[in-house]
Amino acid sequence: MRLNDFKLERYFALHEFSAKYMMSSSDCDGFSMEYVLDNMDVDEKKLWKSLKLGYTESCGHPILKERIAGLYNTISANEVVVATPGELGFATMNLLVGAGDHAVVVHPSYQSLYEVIRSTGCDISFWAPERDTWKFNVDKLKELLRPNTKLIVINFPHNPTGSYLSCGELQEIVEIARKCGAWIYSDEMYRNLIIEDGVEELPAVCDIYEKGISLWGMAKTFGLAGLRIGWMACKRADFLENLVSFKDYLSICNSAPSELLSAFAINHKERFIEPNIAKIKKNLSMFSSYAAMSCLFKKFTLPRAGSVAFVPIEYDRTSKEFSDILVENTGIMTVPAEMFEYSGKYLRIGFGRESMGECLKILSEWQKSQDL
Repeated sequence: MRLNDFKLERYFALHEFSAKYMMSSSDCDGFSMEYVLDNMDVDEKKLWKSLKLGYTESCGHPILKERIAGLYNTISANEVVVATPGELGFATMNLLVGAGDHAVVVHPSYQSLYEVIRSTGCDISFWAPERDTWKFNVDKLKELLRPNTKLIVINFPHNPTGSYLSCGELQEIVEIARKCGAWIYSDEMYRNLIIEDGVEELPAVCDIYEKGISLWGMAKTFGLAGLRIGWMACKRADFLENLVSFKDYLSICNSAPSELLSAFAINHKERFIEPNIAKIKKNLSMFSSYAAMSCLFKKFTLPRAGSVAFVPIEYDRTSKEFSDILVENTGIMTVPAEMFEYSGKYLRIGFGRESMGECLKILSEWQKSQDL
């Protein structure tokens, strides 16, 4: 197997820990260890104090799996496997497809959603939204299907555009997959982050489709990326058994402290999710007001859910060149469209960081100095 370089992650590696400001991060500010521990109940404090730093169960701590199962409508603890999100995706793609198969994947998207599939020899068709409105047309998905389509990969709330489906559209995708016998791999890492008022939360794919696989974790929704905990939920016992076996060649098991801290956060989820939603809404409002008055940003479609938007820019060079110039001159890191292998001048803007106001102030001063 030969994987191409992960463009987005290599770009982050250049700037993430040296740039002063992160304006394109898809996660929210990480909560402190103190905050997590302060929100523990009495029983959780006992568990924490008695924790031993040995090996853990391959598929995840029983308490964590029970609490994860409680996030779904039909999933039980034995239908959950816990690992790092990237590890789970890597294993899943290798288990489901190979040479001679065909997959349909949303695009633009996080590179691992298609790059690992490509490395197996599986052929890929990209399901793209309408440019700038970022609306995904389900009829276009139907047109991409082939007799050998084994997998449909979706990601809603969508990274990088902030697009979202209606419940009816998701159900239609399920029926399409059921008819052709394809699996649905649903990246739901931004689940529960509903930003637009009146938008109905989508059901998890694992709750509504017998061959549906749902990925979620602590990084985006909960603001706890440093725990490196994610999970797959699925009704198919054979798939989950194969997933755990694949994991034996990767991490084997999870970090014991990370598992318990994740279980505690899930048990008090409103104390983590609600502050993140409030922050995203505040920053989105702030950025929208700035963009409307700036000659740098063109009119953009507001995200309906999640923590990011894909914003067109008015600049005489590429979006990659703009991002490079901006971080060098202002210390503000942005992610250009090229990191998603998408044509056009776009930046992914993230709304989960407290530094948005300061970023906009510095950006305004820099624009004036450049006569932009």
